[in-house]
Amino acid sequence: MQRIEGGALRIDGVAIAAETREAVGREAAELIAARGVRPGIATILVGDDPASQVYVASKGKAAAAAGFHSEQHRLPADTPQAKLMALIGRLNADPAIHGILVQLPLPGHIAATTVLEAVDPAKDVDGFHPVNAGRLASGDAGRALVPCTPAGSLILARRAAAALGRDLAGAEAVVIGRSNIVGKPMAQLLLAENCTVTIAHSRSRDLPGVVRRADLVVAAVGRPEMVQGDWIRPGAIVIDVGINRIAAPEKGLDAAGRPKTRLVGDVAFAAAAARAGAITPVPGGVGPMTIAMLMRNTLTAAQRAAVR
Repeated sequence: MQRIEGGALRIDGVAIAAETREAVGREAAELIAARGVRPGIATILVGDDPASQVYVASKGKAAAAAGFHSEQHRLPADTPQAKLMALIGRLNADPAIHGILVQLPLPGHIAATTVLEAVDPAKDVDGFHPVNAGRLASGDAGRALVPCTPAGSLILARRAAAALGRDLAGAEAVVIGRSNIVGKPMAQLLLAENCTVTIAHSRSRDLPGVVRRADLVVAAVGRPEMVQGDWIRPGAIVIDVGINRIAAPEKGLDAAGRPKTRLVGDVAFAAAAARAGAITPVPGGVGPMTIAMLMRNTLTAAQRAAVR
């Protein structure tokens, strides 16, 4: 980690994700050599959403780099739900596939909850199935597949605490956001670290005051730069999960004559970095860890399948 001039340590998610992917690759090679089992992941993309196409391609590249077997199933936007469910059923039964990822969002005519619940919990590498959510919530994270973004965020928080000479145990943590994908599982993971956890959200009374108590802030609310610098307790660790695209007129116009854009997080980075002890940038913080943890979950699912 490097210190931002006059401020916090910059938590380098790119470097830590690379370390994670390298470790996964080594362990995958060991699994292949010892058991003859190659981790396999299947991604399903319904429709032609440009952002989803980029995400699926990135996941495919990461899987190939780790030595995994990788399949990509691209279906038209008008695919009937029954056809999608049949594909999931076939992948559930395929011993070469250990992880199944259904790229969200799905077209409006498909019930996302029904589809996600059709995935075998043992192959649910996104960690969204109620069985995995229940295991995590009941304190049985060791048998769960944990959602990738919270799992990656926890690794970054641990690394930041170690760099600052601290322990997460006993820390007061505030998670801003209550989604099933990030906020709730993040809170469960921090409870398992023996943090004192508050889940805050857009309707919390005196949200700035709540955040100012925190030794650790995890911002996952989806609002650009909502968390202001003066909300941050001096020396706090800040994990910014937000990825928001906003207009950047200072960068000029694109080929179509529209203002160019830039990515920002849920935290006003410069102001927060002047007060925090350590902080993740956007981009380059939590984002790379999400795909790294997807590879980790796929490897874990393969390892468990190999000993069943």
